[in-house]
Formats: sequence, structure tokens, C-alpha cells
Amino acid sequence: MKSFLEQVPLRGWLGLALILVFWPLNWLGPPVLTQWGFFPLWLGYCLVVDSLVFLRKGSSLYSRSRKKYLALFLISIPLWWLFEALNVRLQNWFYLGRDTYSPLEYGLMASLSFSTVIPAVLGSAELAGTFDIWSSWKKGPVFAPGRVQEAAVFLLGWVSLAAMLLWPRYFFPLVWLSVYFILEPVNRWLGHTTLVSWTEKGDWRPLGALFLGVLITGFFWEMWNFYSYPKWVYSVPYVDFGHLFEMPLLGYGGYLPFSLEIYAFTRLVFSLVGLKSAGYFQLVKEGSERSSASSKASRSEG
Repeated sequence: MKSFLEQVPLRGWLGLALILVFWPLNWLGPPVLTQWGFFPLWLGYCLVVDSLVFLRKGSSLYSRSRKKYLALFLISIPLWWLFEALNVRLQNWFYLGRDTYSPLEYGLMASLSFSTVIPAVLGSAELAGTFDIWSSWKKGPVFAPGRVQEAAVFLLGWVSLAAMLLWPRYFFPLVWLSVYFILEPVNRWLGHTTLVSWTEKGDWRPLGALFLGVLITGFFWEMWNFYSYPKWVYSVPYVDFGHLFEMPLLGYGGYLPFSLEIYAFTRLVFSLVGLKSAGYFQLVKEGSERSSASSKASRSEG
């Protein structure tokens, strides 16, 4: 029988090596090196998390489909550029050191960095879903909105987006809800599996996994950013106090709805580009999953 170290996939060791190299480099190295250090550091995070998921339940985002795993990196780029576009109006975060790059250099560096957002959050959410803390969440209150409620949420999403853009000082938190309010009904109408597909059965485990996963990811985002340069800083009205790293404590609450937007966006884009997602996203670990998935994953790992 293989020891634990022998069971760790190669990508896990590669990810750990990237973290061990680029974490101190991002904090202590000169800007000429650290400016490109964000991507390899977060690629390392994604690979380590994916390997931990694989070890805990026998399958992971990477092992189930390398093509779809790569797609997560690609579609992550336009998602975060969307929030960058909204932040032009909001001015809630800024990048120190941005003025040292040409527009082309900044666009390339930023896009590469943004590519890790979705795989980091969804990988962490799947890892969170393997913890034995969700049993009571499987039989929660039933939430099953009908067509009228879905249409109301869709309209609310656009109203929220408009309010945020017209009065950003007062409605800036809606940036982390409006996109989800728009995308969730669209996914429902197109017949995609959504978070409501679970809550209408009283199963809230995927929601809990997303929330815990994005908070884990957010902690590392903010921690690794704190001593890095270039770095981001915040200017958030009314809540700019009680910081944990650069982020105000209350600002961490924005990560929770952001995880919902990531899930809804990924579901929609996968369907639009012809990537079948049935069985690919597994936010919760079922009891019988490990034995069946383990044998398949072992063969795929070689």
C-alpha cells in the first residue's frame, strides 16, 4: 500500500514547489521579479488544493477533465475584467505600482493573474465540501422560487447594477450581488444545474462549501498581497476600519456572494462554449463517491 507521500499527485508537488519559491519572492524580491510572481504563486495554490481534493475523495477538477480545468483559467480572465470595469466607477480598490507598466504590459500581467480566480475558488470550495461538517445542511429549509420570483430576481439584478453605477458611494456592495441576480435566473431558464437546484430539495451543502471555500481563498489572497509589490489596496466607504491585511474585516463579507457569481458564471459560460458540465462540478462529497471515483482517478493518474 502506498504511503501518503507516494499518493500525492505530481501536480501537488509542483504546486508546493511554486508556492515555496514565489511566496518569499513576492514578499522579499525586487519589483522587477515580483511583478510576474502572482500567477505562479496562485497556480501553485490551485494545484495544491486540487491535489488535496484528489487525496480526500479520489477525484478533482483536474483529474475529472484536464480540458475543462484549463477552461476554468481561460474564462476566469473575462470574469475579473468585468469587475475591473465596474471598479472604474466604484473606485473600491487600486493597484500600487500599476503606473510602472505600459498598457500592454499591464494588460498581459493582469490577465495572467486574473486567470487563477475561478480555479482557486472552485477548487477551494470542492475541498471545503469534503469536510465532515455539512450533514445538517443536507436537510435544510426548502427554497424553490417559481418563474415569477425568478423574473423578479432577474429584474432586481439589473436595478441593482444601475443603482451601483449611478450612486456608487451608497450601493457599492451590490457589485457582489447584481451579477449573480442576473445570471442565476438565466441559468435556470436554460435548464442548467444551479444552486437553487439544490436548495429546492432542501440541500444547502453546495452553498456552504462555496462560502467556506471562497473565505479560505480570500484569506490567502489578502495575506499574500499584504507584503507584495505590486499590490492592491482598498478604499471602501463606511467600512474602511478593522483591517485584516489590506481588507477591512466587513469587506470579507463580499467574498460570499462573489462565490455565487463565480459558480453561476462558470455554469453559463461552459454551456455557451459547448463544454458539458454534468458531473464535472462536485461541490459536495457523497458517501459512496470515494470508492467509485478513486479507482477511476487512480487510472487517470497513472
